Amino acid sequence: MLTDDELLSLYRVAESDRLERKQSTSDLDKIAQAICAFANDLPNHRKTGVVFIGQRDDLSSANLTIDDDLLLRLSGLRSDGRIQPLPMMRVRKATLDGCEIAVIEVEPTDNPPVRFDGRVWIRVGPRRAIASAEEERRLVEKRQWGSLPFDARGVRGATLADVDMTRFRLEYIPVAVSPEALAENGRPQEAQLQALRLAQPDGTPTATALLVLGIDTRHWFPGAYIQFLRIDGTNLTDAILDHRELSGTIGDQLRRADELIELNIPRPAVVGGPVRIERRDYPEEALRQLLRNAVMHRSYEGTYAPVRLTWFSDRVEIQNPGGPYGHVTAANFGTPGVTDYRNPTLAESMKILRLVERFGVGIAIARARLAANGNPPPEFEVRAENVHVVVRKAP
Repeated sequence: MLTDDELLSLYRVAESDRLERKQSTSDLDKIAQAICAFANDLPNHRKTGVVFIGQRDDLSSANLTIDDDLLLRLSGLRSDGRIQPLPMMRVRKATLDGCEIAVIEVEPTDNPPVRFDGRVWIRVGPRRAIASAEEERRLVEKRQWGSLPFDARGVRGATLADVDMTRFRLEYIPVAVSPEALAENGRPQEAQLQALRLAQPDGTPTATALLVLGIDTRHWFPGAYIQFLRIDGTNLTDAILDHRELSGTIGDQLRRADELIELNIPRPAVVGGPVRIERRDYPEEALRQLLRNAVMHRSYEGTYAPVRLTWFSDRVEIQNPGGPYGHVTAANFGTPGVTDYRNPTLAESMKILRLVERFGVGIAIARARLAANGNPPPEFEVRAENVHVVVRKAP
């Protein structure tokens, strides 16, 4: 975080490749583009980029009211899924030269290029611009390979022959990159894979590439599947009604799991008064959100354990290998606004493939859907080696 003196020195100078100012939040897209550009740090300053909200171009105060709602809207730009990968940024209120402003501080990423709505934004002096193919190539070369998380690293022994390039071309690229940018750069698929964090410079596919586009995902990650059990009772020792191993890419697993969730929820009708109300044992969306959360945040490194979806007669349990990560602890797990990503590149791919809509809200959505359906709140048991959630049947 910059000091007050550092902010003040920026506040008193013209815009540059480290500074942009806005009078208001009337155009959040342009603010998001600025965040994207500062995260990419094409000049390679390796210094914090700053967006001042509430200051005019002539350096005077715009007299903007900086309240909690405004700060929340600005913070939401990080997690709404339109900026990929997630930028490192802070939003706070400050008073400089008597002017009350909102400050967005953006740290350069180790894993460029960063995209907003499929386009790579950069800073060229005092203005924003869309990166050319050459500029995007330079951003890929800036990538700090040694500091990348597991899911963004190459998998030893794997080659592009292990990636379904047809699926990449037909399903992934059209939603990952804007049509205009795709038409403009005309780069080979190997370069596109590198730019999207799916391959290293030598062509080795990353863990994310094998998880979302792999031809045989479990060959590389034996635990990368969902184990489904339907139990005729309340104990694991009771009779098994159904047992499935949902394999394939992450998308294939989740689509098959969605079908099983729908099939296993009966549709009893509760009739009372003039309106016929249908209440189900579990709201489908709550179970989907919790399962996606487990798949996204689980550990894929050094484990043969799957994500487990166990359906008892009175409850549903979901367990994923790998405990809380980063800023998330057992004490603050599930707290709105507290989130971190063991697998940020996988999270990016899941958002690209529309397997998730937004980041950091899955548990909140699940809680809301359960409450609306009359179910008790989900029960979380957070341990160092796994996260276990129990969803009780609606009474």
